[in-house]
Amino acid sequence: MPRPGSRQAPTILAAALLAALPAVTVSSVTPAHAAPACATAPAPARPVAALPWPQRRYAPERIAPLATGTGVTVAVIDSGVDRRHPQLRGRVLDGADFLDPGGDGTRDCAGHGTGVASIIAAGEGAGVAFRGLAPGSRILPVRVSEQQVVEGRESGRTVSAADFARAVRWAVDHDADVLNLSVVLYADNPAVRDAIDYAVRRDVVVVAAAGNLHDGGDPLPYPAAYDGVLGVGAITPAGTRTSFSQVGTYVDLVAPGSEVLMAAPGQGHQRAEGTSYAAPFVAATAALLRQYRPELSAAEVTRRIVGTTDPAPGGRRGGYGAGVLNPYRAVVETGTGPGPAARSTLALPAERADPALLARQHRRAAARDRALLVATVTGGALAVAVLLAVVLPRGGRRRWHPARSA
Repeated sequence: MPRPGSRQAPTILAAALLAALPAVTVSSVTPAHAAPACATAPAPARPVAALPWPQRRYAPERIAPLATGTGVTVAVIDSGVDRRHPQLRGRVLDGADFLDPGGDGTRDCAGHGTGVASIIAAGEGAGVAFRGLAPGSRILPVRVSEQQVVEGRESGRTVSAADFARAVRWAVDHDADVLNLSVVLYADNPAVRDAIDYAVRRDVVVVAAAGNLHDGGDPLPYPAAYDGVLGVGAITPAGTRTSFSQVGTYVDLVAPGSEVLMAAPGQGHQRAEGTSYAAPFVAATAALLRQYRPELSAAEVTRRIVGTTDPAPGGRRGGYGAGVLNPYRAVVETGTGPGPAARSTLALPAERADPALLARQHRRAAARDRALLVATVTGGALAVAVLLAVVLPRGGRRRWHPARSA
């Protein structure tokens, strides 16, 4: 997320509710009954053909044969997600609007949520190298803010902490498998804490930005500091922690958060920085795992992600947590290690299996089976085509004819 005084373009926005300001930025508001026009809508951005550095690092095309996130729903609780962007079409579900009730979460005045969602699920685009890490996943947009920073000054509305908690619960109740929270509250709010606990207990992977106030003394960021949450810091293209990324025990791992390319509302792309944009790389990795290994619980997914990170020179004391996210290793290797799941075991007792949890596990398994079936049918059709194109013409040249029934 841009920091006051940064040299980023005005169209690069601040995270909803969040982390550039030295105080809690969740304020109580009275939502309008009719959605007002966006006060400072982002300017159109041009498509970018250059390969973004996170893709050079993570090579999503290498992971795609194994998993794309198919059948997995990632809730982006943010500024909304603009489904009109060509690379997000068909990937954004009807969600909810807690800022202007009655909306479906697909209105994005700030552009922050659209960018976050694209890092997770953007599909391929003509002449555009950028794509999401889990393009088969579906985005559930939950709109809670339109805050942004323009020319170093914060403006825009947010929901109250109580409504933010309601938004988290709504996403869980509407079958989110993963929550991406690129938001930070610098106060421990009981309603938010209970909502996060609600998500963790219902086997949802919760990923949150670790905050951008390292220069401000690293105040405790929530929800990242809650038990069971994957707290994500940010690194530069050189692999070093960004100067703003916070340092603390709540940082479980780091991911790209500087010069990150993402979709802009409507069309085109933009670059921005912040732990806000590191979190969706981790959320996308969770989506890949939830498809590839649907039998894993949320706690097992988080341990696997943390346990397969690449070593970082600064270690935990330097703000890198367990290390740098490695999505490919998370999918193909069996990794366990210290992580948010180790801080708190909040699984329901086995004898009281949650029906909603069982339904989500069944849905993920069914989605994976469907993907395998499609691949098998496609391979069989290709084999038949080869037979018709190659074998039969050769048989004809040799005066061979298929046998006829008597």
